[in-house]
Amino acid sequence: MSVTHAIEADDSMFGGLLRQDPELAEILLAESRRQSTTLQLIAAENFTSPAVLAALGSPLANKYAEGYPGARHHGGCEIVDVAERLAVERARDLFGAEHANVQCHSGSSAVLAAYAALLRPGDTVLALGLSHGGHLTHGSPANFSGRWFDFVGYGVDAETGLVDHDQVRTLARTHRPKAIVCGSIAYPRHLDHAFFREVADEVGAYLVADAAHPIGLVAGGAAPSPVPYADIVCATTHKVLRGPRGGMILCRGELAERVDRAVFPFTQGGAQMHTVAAKAVAFGEASTPAFAAYARQVVANARALAAHLAAEGLVVTTGGTDTHLITADPAPLGVDGRTARGRLAAAGIVLDCCALPHADVRGLRLGTAALTTQGMREGEMRTVAALLAGVVRGALDPAAVREDVRELAGRFPPYPG
Repeated sequence: MSVTHAIEADDSMFGGLLRQDPELAEILLAESRRQSTTLQLIAAENFTSPAVLAALGSPLANKYAEGYPGARHHGGCEIVDVAERLAVERARDLFGAEHANVQCHSGSSAVLAAYAALLRPGDTVLALGLSHGGHLTHGSPANFSGRWFDFVGYGVDAETGLVDHDQVRTLARTHRPKAIVCGSIAYPRHLDHAFFREVADEVGAYLVADAAHPIGLVAGGAAPSPVPYADIVCATTHKVLRGPRGGMILCRGELAERVDRAVFPFTQGGAQMHTVAAKAVAFGEASTPAFAAYARQVVANARALAAHLAAEGLVVTTGGTDTHLITADPAPLGVDGRTARGRLAAAGIVLDCCALPHADVRGLRLGTAALTTQGMREGEMRTVAALLAGVVRGALDPAAVREDVRELAGRFPPYPG
């Protein structure tokens, strides 16, 4: 659709932007078309609800609100104070937390604030190694975490792909870290939070849970919660939680003041109040029976997709998944992860690469949150796996598959109507 036709069809789609700035409007329309005609298998992405989008585009975007409700550095914050209090209350109720900070701009900024609340530069931290699924904030030398703190990495067992608990305990006893981080961006199984709490208590360490990926499943009752075990839980509000792009922190009451001061004024300035309001919307949505059913379906779809991918010849790490996330090695199909990702992109199947533990190759990382939001179920996962494997092994032409993908996505639009 050209800009002219789009304007003629509906100038309300982007609040008049089509007429005011057609060049940028065409970019937004192009991205909307891309999302609705391809398969979104990136594990960290999802489709927010229209209500969340409405809050993001609300007048709250105009308000500067440094500080916290009742103690702002700017006037005129009476209304946004209500919005933030509502978001905090909903987050606490949803996750059973004693305290919640909803101002974090991202998951990484939430982790930064957690470290700032608990650590000092040079402190030792035990976390999952980056090559085994750890995040950049878990000690990458390119990140603030690796520059400011002394990270020691634990790993996963070479045979099972599961976290090596014996190694965790041994490293904790040897290095006596100030904090232990449990969390990953590429670990498809549930973490044993009680075990990490036990080890942390044994060596006198804080326990930080980085739950950016599973927190939406936790909200829907489809994954165990780290909140009863961790001193601080860091998370994102997008991914499975299906809210706006942003972060949050959940913590024990005795750490509330330290966490809040670590977010503002130590690591951030003014809160993005439109995003805070959108988080409140997402927390409200996540507290419903409909969201609980959605979370269960996300896991059911991931397990089905993992099984079908294995049947197609990919090596699925840990033999499956407990969550929305799958990691797999396409080598048996004759290609590495980067080549596979490129072929799939040409076919309209969008996913990521990731490091594979104990292997000097890149694998594939994919998730089912977005497809499940669109209404797809186990039957569609079989179709997706067949298309994906056919393209990767070179048996199917990406251009031809692109039409199959377009047809499948068209039957499950992210925003019907």
